[in-house]
Amino acid sequence: MSIFWNFWIIGLTLACLALVFWVLMANRKVAVSDDEEAENRTTGHVYDGIEEYDNPLPLWWFKLFIGTMIFGAIYLIIYPGLGSYKGILNWTSVGELKHDQEKGYEEVAETFELYANTPVTELMHDGAAMKMGVRLFANNCAVCHGADAGGNFGFPNLTDKDWLYGGTPEKIKESITHGRQGSMPAWGNILGDEKTQLVANYVLSLSGAEHNAEKAAQGKPLFAQNCAACHGAKGKGVQAVGAPNLTDDIWLYGGSLEEIAQTINNGRSNQMPAQKDRLREEKIHVLTAYLLSLSIDE
Repeated sequence: MSIFWNFWIIGLTLACLALVFWVLMANRKVAVSDDEEAENRTTGHVYDGIEEYDNPLPLWWFKLFIGTMIFGAIYLIIYPGLGSYKGILNWTSVGELKHDQEKGYEEVAETFELYANTPVTELMHDGAAMKMGVRLFANNCAVCHGADAGGNFGFPNLTDKDWLYGGTPEKIKESITHGRQGSMPAWGNILGDEKTQLVANYVLSLSGAEHNAEKAAQGKPLFAQNCAACHGAKGKGVQAVGAPNLTDDIWLYGGSLEEIAQTINNGRSNQMPAQKDRLREEKIHVLTAYLLSLSIDE
């Protein structure tokens, strides 16, 4: 946050404190003596014969208001912690968070160092490391891939051995570290609805799903012309570009004729964010081992 917004917030807060102080003082009343007229101590509101008295705030309550406002003003000056403006105490909430994170990391640094020096294929059999992997996955991956890593619509299932960019420890770590950007162009304007249906039937035939054989035969040359460059001549996919295998009956956006046709017509675009700026290398190493363990049958 820039210095402008720091002082904007502080200025507004002080202005509000000053306004509240003015309202408090403007309505400040002192206790009246017993010999004053009763009507001078009422607000003029009468309900069912009951008059509303206009008594002053108790003195201790009034002083508490004043003390609170003074405390708030002083606090903002010496201990604001707003972005780059650190105040007299040279403190910011961001700085405290960073300090706490560094302190927490130091407490587990030795354990992480041990994990970092252990090959992924060995680490995946370490119970303590995998418990840590579960927490890392829950905090960073489960929102998209599901708590059980079973995936969601548009987000891959990480337990089925079907890896768009490769399932080796190196490729999994690369995906986590740098993220992935998947994009399939829309073919609707090129193919039209009729040809799209032909290609969709051919795609279904690749995985042995129910399809129209006549339309699939007509869609085969269209697939070779428009789709094979990414998915391969036999539709087995190309991991180098993240093009899915179309023969294994595993679908990221649904495998019905309608859903496949929609994918062909409109294309697809998806992104996995890079974790290199959020997770330390050692944590990515542990997370890699955990993900690998999910797709390997013991």
